[in-house]
Amino acid sequence: MKKTILLILLLFCHSLLRAQETYTIEGEILELKNEVDGKIDLLWNIVNQNYRYFVRTEDGTIQELVNTKGEDNKFKEEYKSVLQSLTDDTQITTEDLNLTLVDLRKFFKKYNSSIDSTKSYSSDKAKIMARLGFFGGLTNQPFIENINNTTVPFFGAELEFFEESNMPRHTGFIRIKHALEADDFKYTATQFAIGYRFKFINKSKYNIYGNAKLVTFTVFDSNLTYEDIDNPGTFLVEDKSGSNIDTPFVFGIGSDIKIGENSYITLAYNEIFALFNDSQGNFPIDFAVGYKFNL
Repeated sequence: MKKTILLILLLFCHSLLRAQETYTIEGEILELKNEVDGKIDLLWNIVNQNYRYFVRTEDGTIQELVNTKGEDNKFKEEYKSVLQSLTDDTQITTEDLNLTLVDLRKFFKKYNSSIDSTKSYSSDKAKIMARLGFFGGLTNQPFIENINNTTVPFFGAELEFFEESNMPRHTGFIRIKHALEADDFKYTATQFAIGYRFKFINKSKYNIYGNAKLVTFTVFDSNLTYEDIDNPGTFLVEDKSGSNIDTPFVFGIGSDIKIGENSYITLAYNEIFALFNDSQGNFPIDFAVGYKFNL
């Protein structure tokens, strides 16, 4: 048994060594992964938290694929002209090519297959990635009657889904959140939510996004005091528990700040307003701090 485990470990280490090699490019020593091989090879890695891509030709020449900004603050897209000149023996164009691992992988495979009919690659179907996060914060339950505007703590977890990309702008999430009660606010709830997130500022080290909870399922237990609308000055006590499914379209904002290659600190201000749920008159408070990491 021990020999079998040792053999597996050796094979695993060997595969890692083959997948990543050390190169000296213009005096810089880099460890790069060989993503696609053929007449032109695609090499890449994350260096100092930045994605870097290289093309290697049959004679062993390695050239970096870059997209720098000019004095007019517009991207020059140098990578397009480099790849176009290397593939001008085909009708393949770089016009709509993005400098992302997904797009480059497809481009290199398409070109190599067109040059060598015996060259075949695995399918390039979109790969779904995920991040797991945990968070905690304070809320005044903006859409629940809260006469004293009491804030209570909450905590939860979230699973975020997105298509494989350097910096995905569109993501979906599934979230579970549990809010506690207070002495003067006897309402506790566990909520499951499905939502959508759009990152309108999307940098390599941080992003700022807007998100919307589209569907929620809430299990609650309450003992609330609220004012009778028909008899102002008269307060009623409601003691009940139950559950409900809702499509509130609750909107909020947040930010992910990168602290490691695959980990982030999250800051969020949720439940700012809703399309189909009425605010109860209190200024919305729903702040959270969390930690998430790539799976």
